[in-house]
Amino acid sequence: MTIDRVAAFQRERAALLSFCAELSQSQWRADSAAAGWRVQDVVAHLGASCRALFTPAAITLLTTRDIERANNIPVDSRRHWHWSQVLAEYERWSGRTLRAASLVARSPARALRTRLGELGSFTVGLVLPGALVFDHHTHLRHDIAHAIGAPAPGTDAGRMSVVVEWMLAVLANQLRAAPPSWLRAPVCLELYGDGGGRWLIRPDGTIATAAGDCGPVASIRGNVNSFPVWATKRVDWRTSDIAISGNQELLTTLLDSMNIV
Repeated sequence: MTIDRVAAFQRERAALLSFCAELSQSQWRADSAAAGWRVQDVVAHLGASCRALFTPAAITLLTTRDIERANNIPVDSRRHWHWSQVLAEYERWSGRTLRAASLVARSPARALRTRLGELGSFTVGLVLPGALVFDHHTHLRHDIAHAIGAPAPGTDAGRMSVVVEWMLAVLANQLRAAPPSWLRAPVCLELYGDGGGRWLIRPDGTIATAAGDCGPVASIRGNVNSFPVWATKRVDWRTSDIAISGNQELLTTLLDSMNIV
């Protein structure tokens, strides 16, 4: 399946706007599952991230060594805003980001490489808008909807493919930046469901699509929709729908160390 990141971002943006249109004033002010952030703070983060692409704030995101702290700064400056201001900023700047992403996808600039803080180096076409699709997906479904007891918006194979693509790119950078001495053999990651697939996580930090069966290697198998939850440490992988087989010590160490932000 061809991955269309722009279409995925367009659908995630529409899902967030539709969800926000139904929120009550008390729900806007309710605590989210993101520590220290209310629901409106999460939306403020998404809007500020889109706006930053068009301002000098982008330099901070590209060069920071603490992306979590860098994300907190614009949220803190918006805490006194009314939720309607937060939503208006998001709608305006996410629309501009969508148009910019569409232009990038059709230009040679998509193949250029850029850093995104300590997350490492990526092609521009992957960052814009792949990182935003992942951010929208996890924040909307797992930090907002779950926290206020609202039904989580649906997704599709196209969006999940982009989410997984971004997460594996970050994981590969993490493994290459600090090669774990204990990862002495490849591990097969199988994510079943729409947008899933099979990948080989190799000792050198590369992650490659596996053609068919991964072969006789240690393996992790789980639903693609739960991958963004346990791989970001929102829940412990032991309580998720994961099945592991093969070298238990290796797999446990890998899963315990995995924290994709």
